[in-house]
Amino acid sequence: MHEPDEQPIGLTLSTTAKAVGRAFDAALHSVGGSRPVWLVLLTLVNRPEANQREIAEAANIRGATLTHHLAAMEADGLLTRRRDPDNRRVHLIELTDEGRAAFHRMRVAATEFDSALRTGVDERELALLRSLLHRLRTNVTD
Repeated sequence: MHEPDEQPIGLTLSTTAKAVGRAFDAALHSVGGSRPVWLVLLTLVNRPEANQREIAEAANIRGATLTHHLAAMEADGLLTRRRDPDNRRVHLIELTDEGRAAFHRMRVAATEFDSALRTGVDERELALLRSLLHRLRTNVTD
């Protein structure tokens, strides 16, 4: 049996990721957002006009789940969807003014969350953490 400090790294990483994810979700929720909404808004800020496939790839949200989020965001006035005149099967998606305002609220919450998460961690440690996380991700995806 492993001592608490010696638990398998995969378990430590998994429980840490869940705790950080829940805390990040709470930060976004406090300003009326959610992680899927944040990811879609972030994608549209970086690509002012995108189609559903581009958003799916960038936000890593697939199929019916993305369609559901886009429909809700459109109903909330955060974005508009219109047919691509060159390909009627494709929807082009754009932010509205309300969508930009929601993005800015969530960006503040995300930035404050990131700052709190980094408390007590210096730049050298952050660089090492990024490197280690990249290596761990590579180890399980290659």
